[in-house]
Amino acid sequence: MNALRSLAFNVLFFSGTAVMLLLMWVLLPFPYTAIQRTVTLWGQAIRWLLRTIVGLGFEVRGRENVPDGPAVFACKHQSAWDIVIFYAITHDPTYVLKKELMRIPFWGWYATKVRVIVVDRKGGGGALKGLVRAARATLAAGRPVVIFPEGTRTAPDERRAYQPGVYAIYAEGAAPVVPVAVNSGLFWGRRSFVKRPGVITLEILPPMPPGLDRRAFMAELENHIESATARLVAEARRRFPWLPKAATPDARGERVSAPPSAPTSP
Repeated sequence: MNALRSLAFNVLFFSGTAVMLLLMWVLLPFPYTAIQRTVTLWGQAIRWLLRTIVGLGFEVRGRENVPDGPAVFACKHQSAWDIVIFYAITHDPTYVLKKELMRIPFWGWYATKVRVIVVDRKGGGGALKGLVRAARATLAAGRPVVIFPEGTRTAPDERRAYQPGVYAIYAEGAAPVVPVAVNSGLFWGRRSFVKRPGVITLEILPPMPPGLDRRAFMAELENHIESATARLVAEARRRFPWLPKAATPDARGERVSAPPSAPTSP
């Protein structure tokens, strides 16, 4: 049954996305806010399809930790869902994206139009300075910035080194940096056909204290995000026993994932 629900969702998701991309092409001559509104509606449609077809909802914890005014949200990145959700919990968000994504046909045009912040991860110090300039201008315009410190999606139970861009923005002092944890990868994995029912939890953590040096900031940010993410992942597995189990060492000492149980609820 879950496979059929996932199939129905995927068909509607990709066909709806194609329609959205066509509509945004028509909207290119208009102010960027027209495309932002379109993406916001697209996100609403995706969340409705997930809830209605797959039985997958979401909850946001820690809204009281969102600062007044613009902020930088440093979020764990496990799923495509993580990009959709910030249109629901912030106004007019701007994402920090790696340069490679801008080469995607059509999508790169739209991303440029809505003024995403592009970073060349191979660009060294010059790329970091460009990132800081773009983030400063975005925050000055009153728009929140969303950055994924690992630079790419990671599966639950995995972690990657945090990239220095988030500290470069923090050191500028233009806005608070807010850590965000999430367990979305358990339900909508990277390149996964199957979407699993349940409730995704996103938790907004208290803003980072000002004045930390690079080493202290990076260590504290990673500790906050990773420990909260591990807690949310463990909690979801207890609530929804059909989710993939934690990775365990195999006979060769490598980490493998135990097969998920079959869903027993919608």
